Amino acid sequence: MGDHPMVRQVPVELGEKYLANGWWTTETVGDILSAGLAAAPDTPFRVHSSVRPWSGTFRDVETVARRLAGGLRSRGVGPGDVVAFQLPNWMEAAATFWASAFLGAAVVPIVHFYGRKEVSYILEEVKPKVFITPERFGRLEYDLSASADVPVVGVIDRDFDDLLADEPMQDTSAVDPGAPALIAFTSGTTSNPKGVLHSHYSLVHETRQLAGWYPPDRGHQLTAAPVGHFIGMVNAFLIPVLDGTDINLTDVWDPGQVLRLMRSEDLTVGGGATYYMTSLLDHPDFTAAHLPSMRYAGLGGSSVPSAITTRLADLGITVFRSYGSTEHPSITGSNHDAPEAKRLHTDGRPLPGVEIILAEDGEILSRGPDLCMGYTDPELTARMFDDAGWYHTGDIGVLDADGYLKITDRKSDIIIRGGENISAMEVEEVLLGMPAVADAVVVAVPDARFGEHAAAVVRLHPGYDEPTLVDLRAHFAEIGLAKQKWPEEIHVVEDFPRTASGKIQKFRIRSDIASKHNRE
Repeated sequence: MGDHPMVRQVPVELGEKYLANGWWTTETVGDILSAGLAAAPDTPFRVHSSVRPWSGTFRDVETVARRLAGGLRSRGVGPGDVVAFQLPNWMEAAATFWASAFLGAAVVPIVHFYGRKEVSYILEEVKPKVFITPERFGRLEYDLSASADVPVVGVIDRDFDDLLADEPMQDTSAVDPGAPALIAFTSGTTSNPKGVLHSHYSLVHETRQLAGWYPPDRGHQLTAAPVGHFIGMVNAFLIPVLDGTDINLTDVWDPGQVLRLMRSEDLTVGGGATYYMTSLLDHPDFTAAHLPSMRYAGLGGSSVPSAITTRLADLGITVFRSYGSTEHPSITGSNHDAPEAKRLHTDGRPLPGVEIILAEDGEILSRGPDLCMGYTDPELTARMFDDAGWYHTGDIGVLDADGYLKITDRKSDIIIRGGENISAMEVEEVLLGMPAVADAVVVAVPDARFGEHAAAVVRLHPGYDEPTLVDLRAHFAEIGLAKQKWPEEIHVVEDFPRTASGKIQKFRIRSDIASKHNRE
């Protein structure tokens, strides 16, 4: 329960408690996939895409996955190795994920819109034996130079099929359930993405927990969240196999297309970041006839304003909120049948096995069976976890008399745009590479569509003209940072508000910019 390289030591009494209560089991990710796929082989699997549509069954995808597993095994890939992929929501992403699980390898899903900077860092950090990627997706062109040192590289529509063995791998490798199963990268307070390690213990528990928590009559759900994100990956590749329900993926979020699919394919949308729901309601093609396909809205992944939850509820949509992160995916949540005031205006109660405490400053500390096993960076692990197993979330909250949590502020320095974490420090470092910029601060600003976006506040070197957003975009494009992380507004100041010791007071900058937006 924690004697693997890079994995933190879970207190013995906690591990024993999780095993005794059945929250941890001896099942691996490969085990639950093998069982689920065997139980429902004819379940439909569809990719709704304008560039790479696909339709088949679980059996069809499993065959590709097991042929890929066989091909990789013949190339020396096995338990304990690392398989990375950067793919949109395509069939090949599922095949790669499932193949990794059958092999007992740790899988590294990389968000498909990450740029050269992020991908180079991730591949250097995890040193995978395998990397699967396309050459292009729409306007995105993938820089394959980052994978030059990876032993096995498969490029979709170029040589991916060459990796497939003639005979599928029939077995599922036996691995220690305490071993790493997933390394998920997410932005946070560090300048580079954080590699979050999940074991088979934590990932299997999270999958079973979410499958049991979702409404049983949720319909045929469409998964639009990128499978490079933790929740997108679990919703796309694990929960449906566990439940024997069909998989429907889309590789871009096009509200008009989603509304058409609701009617033509009888698909439902069940929440995620608030943007997924509001972009549908605000689209000119939306009508009351779509509401039966939006019965539920499980919201999380970014800030959830009460104005939005109330708006959805007024339309007859059952809203329930949750709170978590890549590190601790499901800390709190409200059931879909909980009291409406709790569902609309709080982030729920601790889920089974989860404990939370509030520090003196209100910071939320959590621990539970779905908590990650640490980071690829041991120093970060030591900083974010204490000896008693508590994870320091960096979020501020309050508990009501019934034990329901409400997030009130963020201590950690991140922006959450449409469910995507953006490291303020990472963006600030890129800004400081502009010749005109002497000092830079990046803060979260409320966004009607995405919840938040990044705003750049800069102090200039003498003699330079104020940079425009066009200048800024050109610089960020040259650096190769994902577009979703680019600041969407820029403010020039003579200096920043500071403490007596000279530290920049970001809370005052956030407040000042929010006031400007309110006046506008």
